[in-house]
Amino acid sequence: MKIEAVLFDMFDTLMMIERDHAFHNPSLKQAYEYIKKRGIKVTFEEFEKAYVKARDALYAEADPEMEEPHFNLRITKALRHLGYNYPVSSDVVTGATNAFCEAFMNYVRIDADAVESLRKLRGKYKLGIVSNFAIPECIFKLLHKHGLAELFDVVIVSGAVNKRKPSPQIFKKALDALGIEADKAVFVGDTVDADIAGAKSAGMKAVYIERRVQETAEEACPDQTIKKLSDLSSALERC
Repeated sequence: MKIEAVLFDMFDTLMMIERDHAFHNPSLKQAYEYIKKRGIKVTFEEFEKAYVKARDALYAEADPEMEEPHFNLRITKALRHLGYNYPVSSDVVTGATNAFCEAFMNYVRIDADAVESLRKLRGKYKLGIVSNFAIPECIFKLLHKHGLAELFDVVIVSGAVNKRKPSPQIFKKALDALGIEADKAVFVGDTVDADIAGAKSAGMKAVYIERRVQETAEEACPDQTIKKLSDLSSALERC
């Protein structure tokens, strides 16, 4: 079957995040500084505790259905724990989310081979992104920042559609937007369960980019395994 589309995971595939969640505290502190300027009178420690409580409760509820609540909901619920009742679409909430995003972006760098590899594929295949991230706006900012936005025909982010990989539904949304059947598409990702098993459950072929050792990689049966994005073009010819 001829391949017509190539879809990518975002983080640790096209763009690399500094390890050990180095972004977390600086990003949360920037969100805190924003709400503090808007009159929220709590300490950072109080805000952090409320945020973690809100985040964990949301994922405990969302994980069984592979859902992805938008990050705004974390902020809204964290503020409610602190006695502040702001709508999820309020300037206070969306501003705090944006502040988190702006700090997070400082901890993301584009893969050295990404631009050249994507340009080599552009025109030969339809290209897309399917990413798990609770702040979809941040994905688009990063793509524009690194000059990648115009290379993609579709970008689907979990926080925008309330479904996360490995749910077949998020892959199907991208395929439907492209007008491509699953067996004519390949997904490229670095995570065995979300990316490789998820894509194959949706009927797609999968290329595993081995960024780190994952013991279950072979069990997920990727169609091809690569070490770097510059190897992708030749791997696709073997799919």
